[in-house]
Amino acid sequence: MEEPQRGIRAAYTASTITVYQAYSPEIGLPAALEGRFPDMWKRDRMTWVKPSFLWMMYRCGWGTKAGQETIVAVEIARDGFEWALRNACLSSYAPGLHSDRDTWQSQLKRAPTRVRWDPERDLRLQPVPYRSLQLGLSGEAVRRYADEWTVSISDVTPLAREIHALVSSGNQDSADRLLPKVRPYPAEDRFMAHLHP
Repeated sequence: MEEPQRGIRAAYTASTITVYQAYSPEIGLPAALEGRFPDMWKRDRMTWVKPSFLWMMYRCGWGTKAGQETIVAVEIARDGFEWALRNACLSSYAPGLHSDRDTWQSQLKRAPTRVRWDPERDLRLQPVPYRSLQLGLSGEAVRRYADEWTVSISDVTPLAREIHALVSSGNQDSADRLLPKVRPYPAEDRFMAHLHP
């Protein structure tokens, strides 16, 4: 079956969806240990979450980039995730979707969340012909994410290292079997139509 050009592919349950982030060990390890973000985690800045495990691996270089050595899987409430989608604005201007650039900029300033569609990645972190969602949270959305939506936080750095080692040694089939199992997320048009340029 052909992948849609833009879609949310994620690991999810009836009530939660898993997103990924990468932090320094000073933030990531306590977050995973306590199941919540530590006091040093900044609530006053935008934080980006990614339902795509492989896009996160691309972004953090399998946990080798400075300040991104600890990769966490954050299980959040689906109703929170869907609130974020309903209240999001695209991070870039889309002429067919926004009436004009000024209107888009005004929406972007007001929106507590923003969406980017970036090329999905394969096991070698090469781009594939379809895009996956990144979700930026700011202001009210950051507070809700940390205090209301987060169900659990786990350290998936060892998993990332194991998959990376298998890929590096040419054992792609074994690496593929270890990937988190994802499927298309049932995002309804009523909270996604404004996010498809």
